[in-house]
Amino acid sequence: MAMAISVPRYTIADLGRFPNDGNRYELLDGVLLVTPAPSHAHQIIVNRLQSRLTQAVVIPGTGQVVGPGAITVPPQTQLQPDVLVHPDRYPIDSKWEDIDEHWLVVEVLSRSSRVYDREFKRDAYIALGVHEVWLVDRWNEQVEVSHTRGSGVIVRDVLHWRAPQIPVDVEIPLTDVFAGL
Repeated sequence: MAMAISVPRYTIADLGRFPNDGNRYELLDGVLLVTPAPSHAHQIIVNRLQSRLTQAVVIPGTGQVVGPGAITVPPQTQLQPDVLVHPDRYPIDSKWEDIDEHWLVVEVLSRSSRVYDREFKRDAYIALGVHEVWLVDRWNEQVEVSHTRGSGVIVRDVLHWRAPQIPVDVEIPLTDVFAGL
């Protein structure tokens, strides 16, 4: 007779009990996702993208760019994208669960997170109302851009992003993002 496997379920309140050990602890419908601290190359890519997005939306005062950010839907979902872009209408001391519009999520794939990011988190972000998701693959020097669940469009040259409802167009050459890596 086969035995059923019981998967523990957690809440956002439970996250506070996990150690501050450098790992990233996230929840998706109560299921715990744990990934190790990002590599140096990972953070360089995050910084390069975050810098370009900041120039485009924060400096003109139309949006906020944070990294990592959090998309929180109590009690059992809290995902932490590498970069999160949202409108600037939320007060600076807002709680993550009060921010209910998310323009762009960026996940830089790592060997330890690529399955979570591609198979679970991308579709979860879209289901949670994120307008656009970028999955950045440094080994193939490409970005998968998704607006709907499932596979997106592969970009190998220049990323183009337009912030919703504002006249901000961003172009990011991938040669700039992956230079020297």
